[in-house]
Amino acid sequence: MAMTHQAPPAAPVVPAAPEVFVNRIFAIKTTSKQERTVADNILKAIDTKQTDVNVTAIIVPNELKGYVLIETPEKMNRVEQLVELIAHARTVIKGETSLAEVGHFLIPKPVVAGIEEGTIVELIAGPFKGEKAVVKRVDAAKEEITVELYESVVPIPITVRGDNVRVVEKFSDR
Repeated sequence: MAMTHQAPPAAPVVPAAPEVFVNRIFAIKTTSKQERTVADNILKAIDTKQTDVNVTAIIVPNELKGYVLIETPEKMNRVEQLVELIAHARTVIKGETSLAEVGHFLIPKPVVAGIEEGTIVELIAGPFKGEKAVVKRVDAAKEEITVELYESVVPIPITVRGDNVRVVEKFSDR
């Protein structure tokens, strides 16, 4: 009986590895309440060719007061040179961060996050602006809340957008 030699099975095709994230993310300390101005000034400096620093992205997270994040393939000394040109930019925080550490800033938070039934809010827009109300229902999908005015003789439910209220007092077990 003749033995036939079989070729080993072909190696499975492995997809190419995804492109490796090569950019760095630096935090730039800014003057208080000037984060947006600094971001705009960085963009303006790039557009008008005042600098040749390559900036891939500029992030101004609301939760991170006094800082602007930039994504760049450049080294820290080049980012420091950029900061010297920008009004209201103070310094570059030593070291760099990763996308994993700042990724949560890229996901928008629902407007009604942190608001629950029983919370006391102040209406900051609309015909009832300045009135206090108690939250009766939260619709996270529509980003709306239903409230009843606090000092109303007849409780009338009013549905408003979540960004039209300011939390005055969180609900607590009283």
